[in-house]
Amino acid sequence: MTKKIAVIPGDGIGPEVIDAGLRVLNRVNDARKLGLEFVHFGWNADEYLRTGISIPPGGMDDIRNNYAAVYLGAFGDPRVPDMKHAADILLGMRFQLDLYVNYRPVKLLNERLCPLKGKSGQDVDFVIFRENTEGAYVGMGGNFKKGTSEEIAIQEDVSTRKGVERIIRYAFEFAKKTGRKSVCMSDKNNVMRFGGDLWLRTFEEVAKEYPGIEHFHMFVDALTMQMVRAPEMFDVIVTNNMFGDIVTDLGAALQGGLGMAASGNIHPGKVSLFEPIHGSAPKYAGKDVANPIGAILTAAMMLEYLGHFAEADLIERAVVAAIDANETTHDLGGNLGTRAAGEAILQRLEL
Repeated sequence: MTKKIAVIPGDGIGPEVIDAGLRVLNRVNDARKLGLEFVHFGWNADEYLRTGISIPPGGMDDIRNNYAAVYLGAFGDPRVPDMKHAADILLGMRFQLDLYVNYRPVKLLNERLCPLKGKSGQDVDFVIFRENTEGAYVGMGGNFKKGTSEEIAIQEDVSTRKGVERIIRYAFEFAKKTGRKSVCMSDKNNVMRFGGDLWLRTFEEVAKEYPGIEHFHMFVDALTMQMVRAPEMFDVIVTNNMFGDIVTDLGAALQGGLGMAASGNIHPGKVSLFEPIHGSAPKYAGKDVANPIGAILTAAMMLEYLGHFAEADLIERAVVAAIDANETTHDLGGNLGTRAAGEAILQRLEL
C-alpha cells in the first residue's frame, strides 16, 4: 500500500538539504520497495510573497487526511521580516495536527565532533522530549500602551494536565520500549510555581506506573550544566516547550552542531512532521556549503516512525561511515559541498 509523504523544502538552505535527504530516501525506497510516494508542496517565502498566502485553503486538511508524514526543510527569509509564513506553516502544523511530541535524539556519531574533552559516543547518547503544543508558544498575551514609556507586555505560559501528562507518559513509554534506565524531568518550578507544580506532581504520579525506571527532577539551569559536565548521566529528558527549545540546541552542539541534528514533531499513530533542527541560514543559500546530515538523519527518523527500522539503521550507518572517512562539509572538518557530502552518504548505503 502506497504511503504519501508531503515534502516541503522551505526557504534558504532548506531545498538543498532536503534534496540530499530525498536522494537517500528515493534510493532506499526503490531498493527496498517501501511503497513511499513523495509529493512536493511549494509552501515557502517565494510563494507567500507572490500570493500573500502561506497555506492554501484546504492544505492542512489535505495533509491530515491523505499523508503519512511530512518531510520539512527550514523556514525564514529576510524578505518576510515578521516571519508570518513560517509561523503559519510550521507552528500551524504543530498546533493544528496536535504534534505534541518534539523528539530530539542527542547521539554522538564520532568522538572528534564533540566539543567536550574526553567524551565518547557512549557518553553522549540520550533523548530529549519537548512538549510541543503548549507553554509560552501558544501566543497568549498582549501589549498595553505599546510604544510608550509605560508599555506593558504580558506573555502567558500555558500548561494543561492533559498536555503535561501525555508528554511525560510518552517519555516513560519510550524509555521502557527502548531499554533506557532513567527519565529526568526539567523545569524551573522554584520560580514558575504554578505551571511547575503541575509538571512536578504529574511527573511523580506517572513515574509510579513505571517502577523499573529511575526518575529524577532537575532545574533547567542545573540540567544545562550537567549536560556539559556529565552528559552520560542522562537517558531520557522531558521538559516544556521553551526550555526544550533551548536545551535541544545545546544537545545538538554536543553531537557536532546544528547541522547534525534531526527532529520529529509527532502525534503517535497520526501524520507527523520531520525536520532538521537548523534554521534556513539565508546567507548560505545556494552556495553548496550546508551540512545535509541533519536532513538525512531526519529522513531515517521518518522511516523509523513509519515502521521501516532496518532501512533507518542502514541510513545511520552510511552517515557514520561517511563521517569516519571525513567525507563531510566544512563545519565537520571535511572539504565537500552539500551535494557531494550527500552523495558520499548515498554511495555508502549497503542495500
